[in-house]
Amino acid sequence: MSIDPSLKIKGALERHRNVLSRAERIEQLKEEERWSEGDSLLGLPKVAHRKSHAGRKTKEAPEEVAAAETGPGAETPESGQKES
Repeated sequence: MSIDPSLKIKGALERHRNVLSRAERIEQLKEEERWSEGDSLLGLPKVAHRKSHAGRKTKEAPEEVAAAETGPGAETPESGQKES
């Protein structure tokens, strides 16, 4: 019998959390320069905590693909000469 994936502890702290602790909110406010040392710890402003996604890969233009395949110093089809 195998263990249920939700019971595994290894990645529990690595996943995205919607609610930040007070210390995490203060740290983020400091980075945004919206909080200084003399400010009150109570009644902190809201902090947007967005989950970051990996960017999608975009297709390269046909010219870039052709240049990458031929490489520098290869003959160009238009001129029939080597590039310098």
